[in-house]
Amino acid sequence: MSLDEVLALPATVNVVTAARALGIGHNKAYDLIKTGQFPVRTLTMGSTIRVPTAALWEALGVGSLRQGGPA
Repeated sequence: MSLDEVLALPATVNVVTAARALGIGHNKAYDLIKTGQFPVRTLTMGSTIRVPTAALWEALGVGSLRQGGPA
């Protein structure tokens, strides 16, 4: 996933999209979530898991780019 694609993500994304941005497979992402080792905060709503994009940007080190600050 390119930097432009990551910066254009909506407020929350699904686990598959977050995994793609992190460069890991979705099965690995779900395994990490189950063990509490996923590097990004997740939101669980019933059986749905969403990943806040701002937290994903922070984990990737690109949050300050989106906010207009230095990288």
